[in-house]
Amino acid sequence: MLELANVSASYGAVPALTEVSINVREGEAVGLLGANGAGKSTTLRTISGLLRSRSGAITFAHKNIASLPPYKITELGIAHVPEGRQVFPELTVQENLEIGAYVPAAKAERKRSLELVLGIFPVLAARRKQLAGTMSGGEQQMLAVGRGLMLKPRLLMLDEPSLGLAPVVTDMTFQKIQEIHAMGTAILLVEQNVSRALQLVQRAYVLESGRVIMHGSSAELAGNKQVQAAYLGV
Repeated sequence: MLELANVSASYGAVPALTEVSINVREGEAVGLLGANGAGKSTTLRTISGLLRSRSGAITFAHKNIASLPPYKITELGIAHVPEGRQVFPELTVQENLEIGAYVPAAKAERKRSLELVLGIFPVLAARRKQLAGTMSGGEQQMLAVGRGLMLKPRLLMLDEPSLGLAPVVTDMTFQKIQEIHAMGTAILLVEQNVSRALQLVQRAYVLESGRVIMHGSSAELAGNKQVQAAYLGV
């Protein structure tokens, strides 16, 4: 469904990605792992059109999306939930969710999508009239994921969904992501909690200095001594 083939990108003159090749199949959950600065978030930004690739090919559903503006990429069914939640603090929970359904196809299904999202995240249903800025970090993370779901995406890209959350809230967040994946939505997950990520995804890529240095199934990577030493504390 999604394929990056030898994609390179940079911030000005500074290389950020070098010949990155990854793919996500329909309905699959795939992880992007690595230390800070490895290029994980940059990969998501390049897929969603926020950063232009310098070379290589990016295709989604057999369409070349490398040169498309971000809103066109979104219309094809890719939702990007960025690091740090980035909710609109002075809008209510419901208003934040409704903003997520801004593309024409999603807008037509907005009422049904809202019911679905509020069913997945009951806390949002209870607080739909509350200002987003007054919610806890965990609640804002659920709101950010719910806003992404309002797009009715084929691929949901999540950037560090557990960042800054207490362990019990992290558990709940991963449980909800698993529920979303079980509904058939493909997931591309950037996550520094490698142990938890490998429990959720089927496959993962390990990035270092903007390059893919390793790829395999979750079981293969969890049992890899290099991954264990670098990320699992073993």
